[in-house]
Amino acid sequence: MSNRLVHATSPYLLQHADNPVDWWQWEPAAFEEARKRNVPVFLSVGYSACHWCHVLAHESFEDEATAAYMNEHFVNVKVDREERPDVDAVYMEAVQAATGQGGWPMSVFMTPDGEPFYFGTYFPPEPRHGMPSFRQVLEGVQSAWSSRREEVGEVAGKITRDLSARQLEHGTGELPGEEELAQALLGLTREYDPVSGWLGGGNTKFPPSMVIEFLLRHHARTKSEGALEMAEGICEAMLRSSLYDQLGGGFHRYVLRQQVDGSLVPHFEKMLYDNALLCRVYAHLWRSTGSESARRIALETADFMVRELRTAEGGFASALDADSEDADGKHVEGAYYVWTPAQLREVLGEEDAVFAAELFGVTEEGTFEEGSSVLQLPAEGDTDQARAADVRARLLAARELRARPGRDDKVVAAWNGLAIAALAETGAYFGRPDLIERATEAADLLVRLHMGPVARLVRTSKDGRAGTHAGVLEDYGDVAEGFLALAAVTGEGTWLEFAGFLTDIVLQHFTGEGGQLYDTADDAEQLIRRPQDPTDSATPAGWTAAAGALLSYAAYTGSEPHRTAAEGALGVVKALGPRAPRFIGWGLAVAEALLDGPREVAVAGPVGGALHRTALLGQAPGAVVAAGETAGSEFPLLAERPMLGGAPTAYVCRHFVCDVPTTDPEELARALKGAGG
Repeated sequence: MSNRLVHATSPYLLQHADNPVDWWQWEPAAFEEARKRNVPVFLSVGYSACHWCHVLAHESFEDEATAAYMNEHFVNVKVDREERPDVDAVYMEAVQAATGQGGWPMSVFMTPDGEPFYFGTYFPPEPRHGMPSFRQVLEGVQSAWSSRREEVGEVAGKITRDLSARQLEHGTGELPGEEELAQALLGLTREYDPVSGWLGGGNTKFPPSMVIEFLLRHHARTKSEGALEMAEGICEAMLRSSLYDQLGGGFHRYVLRQQVDGSLVPHFEKMLYDNALLCRVYAHLWRSTGSESARRIALETADFMVRELRTAEGGFASALDADSEDADGKHVEGAYYVWTPAQLREVLGEEDAVFAAELFGVTEEGTFEEGSSVLQLPAEGDTDQARAADVRARLLAARELRARPGRDDKVVAAWNGLAIAALAETGAYFGRPDLIERATEAADLLVRLHMGPVARLVRTSKDGRAGTHAGVLEDYGDVAEGFLALAAVTGEGTWLEFAGFLTDIVLQHFTGEGGQLYDTADDAEQLIRRPQDPTDSATPAGWTAAAGALLSYAAYTGSEPHRTAAEGALGVVKALGPRAPRFIGWGLAVAEALLDGPREVAVAGPVGGALHRTALLGQAPGAVVAAGETAGSEFPLLAERPMLGGAPTAYVCRHFVCDVPTTDPEELARALKGAGG
């Protein structure tokens, strides 16, 4: 038996195509069906790599009796939050307002008009820890709908009115200045633990990628040693912990501190967006410090993305699952990644197994479940690096023989934009043209498959087939960011033109009064509220991602409308930066670029030459780089800036007003070190 999801392009929805639940996708027909049958809508939102989504599905959605009850009393709608972030955002806001918390799977009961009236996340199959069972929830909602319809309607109407009336504080239009950025740095300092290297309280530690970018840019501009020390400390803590895959490279989603012994255990799913952002973070850390470990992590993470996430069409898949089959054929979390001392001995022999156990913190008691251990790197010290590399390679080869985690093969436009930027810059910094080529192929796919004739982005694709859902603001901002990074590295002005198409759409369809931005276009599907959120989650907020792309495009072209829109959008950073710096890190990073200019570097000379490479390695926050022949160039920044005396020449400018040009790479490097140039 299969349901309507069999025709979906989302791997998450396809995982539910054989459920006995009669699932619908999010579409007008589903709500029309609910009106016709006079029943409520049950909305279930999750994503492919979500562990508890799989648990709920196995316990309840695969149960024939539960499914029969759902089919009789509800119209059941399944949504992939990665495919429809707008639907997820609107109803998650309602869940958090009503319950004080959120998460996935998200379970929402609503009227046929889409107005929510009861919420939750995961519900167990029987009452547990004070939680009702899923069947009890279904029966309670059905009873209320049948016997207290008027009351349900009043609750739903009030929730919807409250959501619609919420006003976002997006600033007064004033730009963030030195005071706000200094206050943001002070706030981060208070939340930073210099002993552990982690940022923020609580037991769950997510990688603060956007905050690190702000710290690196702030150091470059102001020479704040405290900002650099925090960035280095956080990056060191992440690379040594089990957040990082010590064998295959790449980062897991987060780590959770155990109550008993304080050890950090990862949630093992690997997301494209985390790895793209962290690849770029470590590449930028190397650019600032020359750290060999930062170089290693950047390259290993880039290689992981290409090896394990690249699709046949040249894009990058969304995620690897946390779960996989263990040696007994059971589907469990982390099975692919954890080790016991006995497994080490089987692969390495006694002597090297002892060495590996000490290197990676593998114990007889185990640091995870059932005597297994997660791999970490407690301290390198005087470790024999050649021996460590040999052990890593042998363990990785053995791990390749295990059952692999599932892969969510859908290509998300925004996350591919992040990957394009990371791979292009990492390839340029470390002499890896293959990484630049992979970035270019992913960009080609986005243009070919995700962009229409008027540059309106489609959010996702799978197996070379474009999805049907419109791109949201983060898609436009992150893809434009990727195209601009590719333009800087390759010297191909076509990528600047494509970024211009996308930023023009932001101006036309996503921008509201006073510089505020919306997550959906003005002509997108109308939900109960038009979502807008300037704060970062696991990725840069669409609001600040778009602001950064608008600012960079203006720096390349001199466009005043794009510059004005970027400045208008950054008013929110003045309002939120001092109070909540951890949640607006990318906005703070863009503000650093604004305060620095950003600087515009025109290199009249060969792409890949010494001056071009020096320009790319410059630390000036958010600097843009155009390289190539000046005659006929597609970069306005290169116009009328020729080579001097026939030698490659660099011009460092702000607002198209340039300093004295130079032909000396060392002089250019000094001009781009930050702190005002």
